[in-house]
Amino acid sequence: MRIRIEDVAAAAGVSMKTVSRVLNHEPNVREETRRRVEDVVARLQYRPNPSARSLAGQRSYVVALAYDNPSRNYLMEIQSGVLEACRAQHYTLVLAPVTFGQRGYTADITSLVEHFGLDGVLLIPPLTDDKALLAQLEEHEIPFASISPRVRRGRIGVTVDEHAAVCDLVAELVALGHRRIGHIKGHKAHGACAWRFAGYRDALERAGIDFDPDLVVEGEFTYESGVHGANQLLDLKDPPTAIFAANDDTAAGVIRVAGLRGLNVPRDLSVCGFDDTPISRHIFPALTTVRQPTRDMGRVATLELLNSIRDPDAGRMVPIQYSLELRESIAPPRRKR
Repeated sequence: MRIRIEDVAAAAGVSMKTVSRVLNHEPNVREETRRRVEDVVARLQYRPNPSARSLAGQRSYVVALAYDNPSRNYLMEIQSGVLEACRAQHYTLVLAPVTFGQRGYTADITSLVEHFGLDGVLLIPPLTDDKALLAQLEEHEIPFASISPRVRRGRIGVTVDEHAAVCDLVAELVALGHRRIGHIKGHKAHGACAWRFAGYRDALERAGIDFDPDLVVEGEFTYESGVHGANQLLDLKDPPTAIFAANDDTAAGVIRVAGLRGLNVPRDLSVCGFDDTPISRHIFPALTTVRQPTRDMGRVATLELLNSIRDPDAGRMVPIQYSLELRESIAPPRRKR
């Protein structure tokens, strides 16, 4: 027999309206009452009827994750966090893959909103910084939250101090004795590309190491760009003793090239990345990287989006802490430069 909201209200000793307010995480419910209702919901394994909720609240209880990101590992971690938040708040998630920069893609997203009657949209880079898309969402009064946007003032979502994180990471390489440190950049449309490159340059400057443009190559945040970039750097007459790749996928490509060339990581070449996605722990040697908790970022950004859907004055840009994961892929250089 299906458990109804009436059953939950009777067991908790409250009205159906109070149960609804608790389920929708609305304010002005006493904490003791909220806990009692939540306990009954868990004990009875009550699952709200989405259609009834939509009719009662004039919402669809559906949000979309819009993306065009080349890193599958990053995307899957973000998606896991978004799903976690949606399930906890009894929302349905719709995936909205698009081709960034393709003509008409912004209209595709707004059409998706209208088709599903979406309550809001979650954006990940590079969509977070597309002025045309943001303007269209604002024009149609569609709530949205962003992960790692360039412009943070007046936005809601989550952010990490990627510049500071890279400064700390490169400082670790310098402390080991590296002086020729290469960098494979990310996709230029991402704010992360600029922040990580700036962190790399500033870390070198602080260490008194001259910047060498030959040690920097363009990338795409992909394994393939790691392969291409590593070959370009290691073909130099005076190659780097360490390479900082803009993300873990790119770093995995660097380690592949090193192996094919007969180089030992980290004895002959130190390699580090950014993100701490599962690939960083699954490759050999395990990758030194910056941990930005991408799953948590997806979860927190979604919660901020849902807060803003319930109350347009709610929702904020939440700073998330990073940490360095120092693993087996870095070591002192074989010879000082």
